[in-house]
Amino acid sequence: MMTSKMWVTMGPQHPFSHGLWTLKVKIDGEVISDAIPIIGYLHRGWEKECENRTYPQIIPMADRLCYSASMTWSHVYVNTVEEALDIEVPERAQYLRVVADEICRIQSHLMWLAAMGTDLGNLTVFLWSLREREMFLDLFVKLCGQRLTTNYPRIGGVRNDMPYLFERDCMRVVELFEKRLWDIIALMDDSAIFLSRMQGVSKISRKEAANMGLTGPAMRGCGVDFDVRRDDPYEVYDLMDFEVPVHKDGDAYARYAVRIEEMFQSCEIIRQAMAGMPDGPVRVKAPRNVPEGTHFARIEDPRGEAMMHLISDGTDKPYRLKVRSPIFVNVSGAKRMVVGTRMADVPAIMGTIDMCLGETDR
Repeated sequence: MMTSKMWVTMGPQHPFSHGLWTLKVKIDGEVISDAIPIIGYLHRGWEKECENRTYPQIIPMADRLCYSASMTWSHVYVNTVEEALDIEVPERAQYLRVVADEICRIQSHLMWLAAMGTDLGNLTVFLWSLREREMFLDLFVKLCGQRLTTNYPRIGGVRNDMPYLFERDCMRVVELFEKRLWDIIALMDDSAIFLSRMQGVSKISRKEAANMGLTGPAMRGCGVDFDVRRDDPYEVYDLMDFEVPVHKDGDAYARYAVRIEEMFQSCEIIRQAMAGMPDGPVRVKAPRNVPEGTHFARIEDPRGEAMMHLISDGTDKPYRLKVRSPIFVNVSGAKRMVVGTRMADVPAIMGTIDMCLGETDR
């Protein structure tokens, strides 16, 4: 029996979207034959606004590129300015940045895992993941006074040293979390419903992932072995001993598994950074004006490779500041990810992208 094809609009107000964007899918019965991702509902003119602010004033704006990864976005921004100024960040500040980045990575992955739980009908995963995330947000509060928009990195270091007993509290959280994460894994991997909706769904080859420019867990789940922390190290990541999780299956489950394993690796990095943290200052005074030139920095954001490109004109404000968001690139692969799958697969597939529209639309 022949069926007529029909376009269905999912979003911008749809639970699967995790933000304001739209995915138009063309369905033939239940099978998707075409798809068009549409963004732009949240555009704030972030890059243009930066041209009217001094370099220190942009730091809290960088926090708001993605509220669940504010630490890493402000980090890549200050790294870009530090590269332009050619200043050396104190070693203790570099260790503190590594600890803060990995706490940020864990809590971001936990928010993604909570959302995946509800997308696939498991409310317990949602509750347990957010319960564990609260412990890491509490660490942020102790470190810098904020839960989401942390405003902790500074040009030349970090805002403040870690407070009294922070190392003890951090180690307690890491030890407890590693045990509880196995309970959450059991909820997912022991569920026949979860496995049937993830395994073998939306398979992407290593070559396709590279050609689409995917980065982060979405890329490493397709067999591409690349991580900025290891392959182009910044701060003191070259002193850390950690593994980069890579899965060759390329399906939705592989992208889920990579993020799970990354959380364990982040715990190990935090443990090593705390053990090796030296004494000393946490900040150096940076010049107000940035010399004229073109500058670039990148780091490994929880969602992929975050980049900033700065053009400075010798004043105290940037002439141009361009952001390269990993999600902007990853969402462009939505068509390849969903074509050939069924309508009911869309929430599970798009959930593995881990959408953040703040950094996508800017």
